[in-house]
Amino acid sequence: VQLQASGGGLVQAGGSLNVSCAASGRTFRSYNMGWFRQAPGKEREFVGCISRNFWKFYADSVKGRFTISRDNAKNTVYLQMNSLKPEDTAVYYCGADSGNGLGNIAGSYDYWGQGTLVTVSS
Repeated sequence: VQLQASGGGLVQAGGSLNVSCAASGRTFRSYNMGWFRQAPGKEREFVGCISRNFWKFYADSVKGRFTISRDNAKNTVYLQMNSLKPEDTAVYYCGADSGNGLGNIAGSYDYWGQGTLVTVSS
């Protein structure tokens, strides 16, 4: 499967942004999907995930501010980000897991999108 992330941009602190990740192929509904982010000079970190059964899990740093969703008819997973902070600045990546790996572990994902840059100004 190929993943294409989009929707990143520049936003002021306290603002909102919705990034999306479109997948190719007809098996999207069978994948667990996740969002990770990587800030300059830092390792890639887990943001949130949504399973093929629509179970969701979030990192503590974004819980209550970010919402992950998926539309299987559109082969797309979304990340709605509210109350953004400068420390949310990063390249955001979506991943697809064909198995039953741990959703918060990057190594569980078989495919990755190219990433979309989110910059939050103070």
